[in-house]
Amino acid sequence: MNEALVWVNGQAGALVDVSERALQYGDGLFETIRIRCSQPEFLQTHIKRLKSGCERLKFADVDWELLGCELKQLAAQHDNAVLKLILSRRCAGRGYAVHSGQGVTRIASVQPLPEWPADPAHRGIRVRICDTQLADQPQLAGIKHLNRLEQVLARSEWDDPAIVEGLMLGAGDRLIEGTMSNVFVLIEQILITADLSSCGVAGVMRSVILELAQRLGIDTETRPVSLHEVKKAREVFVCNSLMGIWPVVSIDGFGVFKVGSVTRQLQAALAACDKAGDGNWYPT
Repeated sequence: MNEALVWVNGQAGALVDVSERALQYGDGLFETIRIRCSQPEFLQTHIKRLKSGCERLKFADVDWELLGCELKQLAAQHDNAVLKLILSRRCAGRGYAVHSGQGVTRIASVQPLPEWPADPAHRGIRVRICDTQLADQPQLAGIKHLNRLEQVLARSEWDDPAIVEGLMLGAGDRLIEGTMSNVFVLIEQILITADLSSCGVAGVMRSVILELAQRLGIDTETRPVSLHEVKKAREVFVCNSLMGIWPVVSIDGFGVFKVGSVTRQLQAALAACDKAGDGNWYPT
């Protein structure tokens, strides 16, 4: 990657200290942001989640105004791409102990958009249920911390390119999320997404969709979802900040689903938001 595509603390091409706690212990947070037409989409929602994560991990103060300016400047250099931001707690000697006043290192990089399957938003995708389950850890639930080994293990379970995503379960066979996405199911005209108070990542697109559904008059619930309930779903879709909304048409060995009107309604609302140049729109 060209050095100009990586900024460390606002400096292009700067190096990352190997003693950074993100490298030593996974002590950090990250955001994956879609750049569209040289604008970072839903930037304030990403920053809102980062703030929540920093509070939970007891990070030192971050200059949020400076960070936002840096991300906008970096995005302005690219038309359509992926902007990844890592916040790492700086090292202050060996050991796990955190000391007051430890600063935060900002690592921002730009990468090409992933190569997706043909027209997944229209045709829908095939997914599977992963054997690797998510462990309950309420102190880390919801935030996008750097410890992603559960997702790494889950994604290593298949290499069939026809299977686009894997669904991950929690204790008691609760549907939690995908390896790279959040999941919604429509049951009896109620749009349901998993409660993430014990595990999982509260995605930015998940919060956008919940807000859009409210604006459209679609009833929603955030609660535990059992696999048995998923079998009864009329519609299923996955979402994240890069893909938007992708309908699920097949869960291997489990069931098939139609791309329904609620999914299409939400896709249209999201597309209208994008077309309006509303990349900084975010849920209140």
